[in-house]
Amino acid sequence: MKVLKELLYSKDHEWVKVEGDKAYIGITDYAQDSLGDIVFVELPQVGAELSKEDTFGVVESVKAASDLYTPVSGKVIQINDNLVDSPEAVNEDAFGNWMIVIELNDKLELEGLLNSEEYKKVCG
Repeated sequence: MKVLKELLYSKDHEWVKVEGDKAYIGITDYAQDSLGDIVFVELPQVGAELSKEDTFGVVESVKAASDLYTPVSGKVIQINDNLVDSPEAVNEDAFGNWMIVIELNDKLELEGLLNSEEYKKVCG
């Protein structure tokens, strides 16, 4: 299982990369491995306002469908259109394929996320 030190994590297996007031969000290597071969990704519309822990999309694999939860509040300013056409890219590189970019409403919410060591403990 790959975990990157420079990212923050949710207990729901999403990762967050912060750049200024932007948060890039995707699913972790652990999540993609647990799901198996991903065959479909549904993402929100650009402009959608999301609150922390809202569902922002769905990932479907040959094994199961799983909701995606936003770890922070904000406005969706970009989605990764490549994943709509090539959802398997998440299996190939979970950390290289972000799903959405959010303009952060409250940076204090980041304090509630896990660092890499804390996330590894969640995964066992």
